[in-house]
Amino acid sequence: MFQKVLIANRGEIALRIIRACRELGIRTVSVHSEADSRALHVRLADESICIGPADSAKSYLHIPALIAAAEISGADAIHPGYGFLSEDANFAALVRRAGLTFIGPRPEDMHLWGDKVRARAKAKELGLPLMEGSDELESVSMALEEAERVGYPIMLKASGGGGGRGMRIIRSPKELEEVFPRAKSEAGASFKNDALYLERYVEKPRHIEWQILADGKGKVWVLGERECSIQRRHQKVIEESPSPAVSDALREEMAEKITAAMRDSGYVSAGTLEFLMDEDGNLSFMEMNTRIQVEHPVTEMVLGIDLVAEQIRIAAGEAPTIPEVPLRPRGHAIECRINAEDPVTFAPWPGLITDFHLPGGAGIRVDSGVYGGFKVPPNYDSLLLKIISHGANRDEAIARMRRALEETILGGIRTNVPLHKKILEEEDFRRGDISTRFLERW
Repeated sequence: MFQKVLIANRGEIALRIIRACRELGIRTVSVHSEADSRALHVRLADESICIGPADSAKSYLHIPALIAAAEISGADAIHPGYGFLSEDANFAALVRRAGLTFIGPRPEDMHLWGDKVRARAKAKELGLPLMEGSDELESVSMALEEAERVGYPIMLKASGGGGGRGMRIIRSPKELEEVFPRAKSEAGASFKNDALYLERYVEKPRHIEWQILADGKGKVWVLGERECSIQRRHQKVIEESPSPAVSDALREEMAEKITAAMRDSGYVSAGTLEFLMDEDGNLSFMEMNTRIQVEHPVTEMVLGIDLVAEQIRIAAGEAPTIPEVPLRPRGHAIECRINAEDPVTFAPWPGLITDFHLPGGAGIRVDSGVYGGFKVPPNYDSLLLKIISHGANRDEAIARMRRALEETILGGIRTNVPLHKKILEEEDFRRGDISTRFLERW
């Protein structure tokens, strides 16, 4: 097992990794920008190192500074968390070249699955259900031909995109002709990869993803699904497990397909395969995220495992402690992402947190990276904390989440807690009648 792990991240995910390491007897090194000098992950790690100014390009995304910090501190390994460099194959390769262990997939896996066109081709080769779509589009004329074949509306996507970025809904040939060159230019500027492809657009899909762990030695664990359909502009807002739309039979069928696909691909570490479900219940592969997800706690709550600890064990060459028998969800879990933002306009709202109280009680978990008196910087993602509820069934999980939201106090800034309260009051949500278009009516 590792002696010391450097955490190349900040906020609640850095705290989450610190906790897993502490339980495994591993010392931790946090890194921070000048803006995060008083952050909670800095205060709770065994050691901390400032790696640059507030600008993430000069701190959390500055690879030489991160590797130097690991070498100076004597760390054995680097955990990237999510976001920042977590899916950067070049970073993973440089970490290994420096003689350190990257706690995550191999660089070649990240390279393969990080490019959406290559990922589609690989998913098809591995027998995963695929949305009707195209290969890389070499020109406007090719895009028009492929769109005609697939049928409008279509979704134009950047091959290097992710997290809801680089996607355009196109409803006519004229719109495609106008948008294509601009989308190509924007993709090149944003992702350093201007490749585009298209897929059939489903008007009211559900977004359902499957969590996996693989040890690279032939063992693959498919750890159930998460429903992530409550989104705003393709950014997840609420997640839950299991999905109200997935039957036991479909769960078993997908587990078999995904197990075979991941075993054949030789994948190592944690990963998430994301699918769209159309109105008829058909699933289509979208992409694979080669990292731990923001929403991993709902899987942990219903299965009783520690995904981050298992990720670390696999990276260290140890056997995961997951039981051999198929794991079935115990009860239901829901996660609400609490952001520092106006709940109506969604404008970011950094500032000093004055009054501060986190919820508790039966079935409530909070993963937080802030505290009373902490000044939320304007430089990074607005996620402050995650509230996770667990109950014997979905109704109990919803009731506990509503209670937890009422107990939450974050004074001095605005948050999206009122939005979460409103969503949980909606009859359609309570029935599980949701899609990625759920929030658009507001």
